[in-house]
Amino acid sequence: MQPRNMSMSGVVDLAAVKAAQEAKAKAEQARAEAARQGGGGAVSPADLVIDVDEAGFERDVLQRSTEVPVVIDFWAEWCQPCKQLSPVLERLAVEYNGRFVLAKIDVDANQMLMQQFGIQGIPAVFAVVAGQALPLFQGAAGEAQIRQTLDQLVTVAEQRFGLTGLTVDPEAEPGGGQAPAQAPAGPYDAALNAAAQALDAGDMGGAIQAYKNVLSDDPANPEAKLGLAQAELLQRVQGLDAQLVRKDAADRPTDAQAQIAAADLDLVGGHVEDAFGRLIDTVRRTTGEDRDAVRLRLLELFEVVGAEDPRVTAARRALARALF
Repeated sequence: MQPRNMSMSGVVDLAAVKAAQEAKAKAEQARAEAARQGGGGAVSPADLVIDVDEAGFERDVLQRSTEVPVVIDFWAEWCQPCKQLSPVLERLAVEYNGRFVLAKIDVDANQMLMQQFGIQGIPAVFAVVAGQALPLFQGAAGEAQIRQTLDQLVTVAEQRFGLTGLTVDPEAEPGGGQAPAQAPAGPYDAALNAAAQALDAGDMGGAIQAYKNVLSDDPANPEAKLGLAQAELLQRVQGLDAQLVRKDAADRPTDAQAQIAAADLDLVGGHVEDAFGRLIDTVRRTTGEDRDAVRLRLLELFEVVGAEDPRVTAARRALARALF
């Protein structure tokens, strides 16, 4: 795995947005399938802190992260700060009662994982959510800071990824709930995987056509709708000179197309509120066809970020005020 960094402070990683929707849908399918089979029971508190190595990383971290955030503690026996931090993380994993799982990785025994995450020093703490890696902090940290970071992590995991954590039962047998339930394959999985591969390879035309093929059979398919919105956005910004686009937008604040192009760049760059605010302000300044074009582009950007994102909710309210 080559981890992708994702900031919880506002940057939109388009691959992570896609993974959010996919993970949410698959987690719901997995829970439903487990319930039908009479499985999916509670885990023991002992299952909330696990030792992970390279051989078990995909199962214990990547697959598990589609159910619950996995916090990774990179440590070593010789590292004195690690010996201070690790017990705090272990205690908090139990205290948070299934809102995250703590995976402990000994860097001396798993140097490939250390290299893949780009770790330069330990202790280092990452999280994996829906298969996406994000750094939390490195070096010594106070418990108040750790709690604040974990609170933000579990909130993002629930709001953006639909991951509500695990059910913990002190009476459960350790290891009884450790294997993630596997969601059944969907009818469009092969086509969606091909589209995602084209997207990752930079073949926006191929990705757009692949998503459209799925939507021609299943117009409401949420993953295809999201993927199409992403691919079209990335195709629009390909080859743009960001400096010229932003200068044009600054020079012509009432020009709908100039503001639309700048908003696309804002979103791809992770400036979600800037993109939304720019277009809402333009809605206020324009009329007729220009206003409709700006409004429609704003609705497309809402699709990219996701309807459940609180920034989208706030922007929808602001748009309604601007329109009416």
